[in-house]
Amino acid sequence: MGRFSLVRSAPVPSPKPLPTPAPAPTPAARVETKAKAPARDASLDLRLRLHAKLIDELDLAKLDKLDEAELRRQVLGQVTEFARAERMALNAKELEALGASIYDEMVGLGPIEPLLKDDSINDILINGPYQVYIERRGELELTPIRFRDNDHLLRIVNRIVAAVGRRIDESQPMVDARLPDGSRVNAAIPPVAIDGCSVSIRKFSKKPLTLEKLVEFNAMTQGMADFLYGAVRSRVSTVISGGTGSGKTTLLNALSSAISEGERLITIEDAAELQLQQPHVVRMETRPPNIEGKGEIRQRELVKNALRMRPDRVILGEVRSEEAFDMLQAMNTGHEGSMATIHSNNPREAISRLEQMVAMGGLNIGPEAVRYQIAAAVGLVVQVNRQSDGKRKETHVTEIVGMEGNVVQMQDIFLFNRTHTDADGTVHGEHRATGLRPRCLDEMIRRGIPYDTANFDPSRALS
Repeated sequence: MGRFSLVRSAPVPSPKPLPTPAPAPTPAARVETKAKAPARDASLDLRLRLHAKLIDELDLAKLDKLDEAELRRQVLGQVTEFARAERMALNAKELEALGASIYDEMVGLGPIEPLLKDDSINDILINGPYQVYIERRGELELTPIRFRDNDHLLRIVNRIVAAVGRRIDESQPMVDARLPDGSRVNAAIPPVAIDGCSVSIRKFSKKPLTLEKLVEFNAMTQGMADFLYGAVRSRVSTVISGGTGSGKTTLLNALSSAISEGERLITIEDAAELQLQQPHVVRMETRPPNIEGKGEIRQRELVKNALRMRPDRVILGEVRSEEAFDMLQAMNTGHEGSMATIHSNNPREAISRLEQMVAMGGLNIGPEAVRYQIAAAVGLVVQVNRQSDGKRKETHVTEIVGMEGNVVQMQDIFLFNRTHTDADGTVHGEHRATGLRPRCLDEMIRRGIPYDTANFDPSRALS
């Protein structure tokens, strides 16, 4: 009886903490409280209070005319005055750090600004306002960074998407955008994101990775890099296949170094992220529909328009839908050497997905005719995979050699053979040639591009 009376005297819904430690929550309770706010962070409250005060006191009309150094100086001055008025015991270094965080809150991306400046971080993954993960060297890490609440996070998301002329709200709760440095951003907000705003930021290095760097990181061998460089140089149309985060865009950027500076390139993307180094590049980007559902510009319209702009090569950031047909047409009509990426698990599947995407356009073309188009247009498929230890590898370099009956014929030139995995998850393996001589080698020789054919010897692992 006494035990029951004690339970009633301290009901579970009471917001006041119990004097005794609470038992460990069950899995169901942990799921229930996942999106609840943790204890209030006094330093975050202080920064947001300071931010509001500065917005009131600084002349916003003049902010755009100030350079970054002058604006930072003014913000630091206001922060110093505020700290003195509040009698905050902060030294010069702490005041400078507080001023920097306030500046980031005003014109940057708030709490995640330091993560964007850290070149060792590849991805920033925000799961609601109280959980921020990063990926560093292929491993996920939980950070102590958080936002005050979902409105604070939503304000940062709106700042990102507004900068590229896009919007996100309840009627359009998902968006693709990019940061000024080219990093790709995807955001989803309630009602589709249940636990608050969900944001993923794919960062790109300020210095794009070269083929030499990919060889240094053991993503491929020097022999493979030399072959791919020669193939792109000799205008072999190439499709890069792989899963999300496998390094498709990184490889496409690296291979683009083989393109002559005298060529006119047109890139077409959903969110512009390619970093081509040539001087003559026209960049085009899709546009989502406006609030009335009008004004959408899809990749297919951009590909069609690009063919009227006298390109030497058309480069698609990613083939997703019916624009695959127009890409194949471009490759078959004087734009050899065009390149694209596609989501798939292996080269054979990449070809099947291209066929399915052409069918999505509703064109009255038989599957056999589509396969002939693919076999005539695409020369190489390069498969990139992210291994279980987080490292990226070029696992297949596969050539398309034509048709046999109604089947697209393919031959592997180089393969990555996985040998074993350590207890800590590290993957070991070797790149090795299959022994087949690629047909595109003849075109490389005709164009005066040398290549050591000893790399095609299957009896030795490539280095």
